[in-house]
Amino acid sequence: MIRAMIFDLDGTLVQTEKLKALSYARAAVELSSQGLLLEQVIEAFKEVVGRSRREVAITLMRKFGLTQAAGARMKEFGVSAPWQALVQVRLGIYQQMLADPAVLRANQWPHTVELLQKARQNGCQTALATMSYCPQVRRVLQVLHLTDAFDVVASRDDVEQGKPDPEIYQLVAEELELVPGQCLVIEDSPAGVQAALAAGMRCIAVATDFTRAALHRGRLLDEGWIVDDPAQLAETVQRLLHERS
Repeated sequence: MIRAMIFDLDGTLVQTEKLKALSYARAAVELSSQGLLLEQVIEAFKEVVGRSRREVAITLMRKFGLTQAAGARMKEFGVSAPWQALVQVRLGIYQQMLADPAVLRANQWPHTVELLQKARQNGCQTALATMSYCPQVRRVLQVLHLTDAFDVVASRDDVEQGKPDPEIYQLVAEELELVPGQCLVIEDSPAGVQAALAAGMRCIAVATDFTRAALHRGRLLDEGWIVDDPAQLAETVQRLLHERS
């Protein structure tokens, strides 16, 4: 029996994945001397959605030849690796986006937020498991009035390994005092789905423009558990809960 719903944040409750993609793209264009286009970086970002900052930054640096340019700014940011410099450039851009509450509110996913609220009303435990870091998580939850919506919140700061490693979901199950089989995860990315399944949990994926192709191509879930139309999310969850009852 499912006793808890665990939600990802970026791309699942709020479309911050779109904002992250744009911030990485602007940072890469800023560092590039090759006439790099925003669209090129955003397309490359789709392949690493849901993964750690380190993985995303290194992938983009290698793909677009940004290592030297990023390395030249290490001293500016007081960091020890080129990928960290790229992340710092990107964070400056991203923080400006998050500073506007209207941007975050306009980009929340209403169907997923509604599912979260209904789960709470029905006495189901709820948790958040995100690869975002604590300051960004606090900001998003505060703006969307979701600060008190979770029994457990786990962020990238709380684990050694990022998704697709199952560590964050294992941690959440432990904090909820539940076995993995009692948890249903709502995700949007292949990395998140992998992490949830590796932790022994059931998972439903809400596809976005950034993750749809990879979710269907990866075949990590049966097609029935990939939601292409957010309006079908509640019905899909009910179908899974009925199956598990």
